[in-house]
Order: sequence, then structure tokens, then C-alpha cells
Amino acid sequence: MNNFKLTKKERLCSTSLIGQLFDQGSSFYTFPLKVVYLKTTLPSHHPVQVSFSVSKKNFKRAVHRNLIKRRMREAYRLNKPAFYARIPEGEQLAMMIIYSCKEEKDFKQIEKGMKKVLDKLAESWK
Repeated sequence: MNNFKLTKKERLCSTSLIGQLFDQGSSFYTFPLKVVYLKTTLPSHHPVQVSFSVSKKNFKRAVHRNLIKRRMREAYRLNKPAFYARIPEGEQLAMMIIYSCKEEKDFKQIEKGMKKVLDKLAESWK
């Protein structure tokens, strides 16, 4: 199934789940992204729920934060089908992807980092 949409049910919105993610989750860094993830059961039938974040400390203007989040969402959305194919049936994952670079990167660099992130997460099941 090559569904390139990023639906509302695939977005991590639950504050209790986000709190649990930061309390019990694991993390790693792949330039320019930091990932916090937790293998858990989710309220939806999707294998992954994801959230994106950009630090207000590094990017004061909301316009720049929103641009970076749009680029991260697009990079995730385009690489999601290949990632879903590598997740074992019945497994679920909650994750937050945090942009941790101090300067704005173009889409190609963000997508390259996103591919590395998704590869590393898929390898964690092997």
C-alpha cells in the first residue's frame, strides 16, 4: 500500500503519550534531527504516530519554525511507505522528531537526515 498521506490519526497528539515518550523512550541523534521513540500500543491502528518539533530558542520567528516543520513532515511523508514496509506486523511506535540544528537547512539535507532516522528505527526491530 503506497499511501503518501499523513493523516490526523498518524500524528502524535496525546499529551499523556508524549509524556510517556519522554519518560520511558529511547533517543538518538542523526544530523540534523534528534529522535525520541517508544515501542508501545497506540490508540489507532496505524503502526506509527509521529510528531515534529523545532526549538523556539534556535528559531525565534514562527515563520522559520513552521517552514522547517513543513520540510520535516514532507520528508517523512515521502519516505513513510518504505518505512512502514519494514515494521513487523502488529508492532507500534510513537516518536517525536526534533530539529536540533541552529541554522535552517534545505529540504534535501532534511530528507537525507530523515532517511537515516527511518533506516535506524527500522533496524532496531532486527
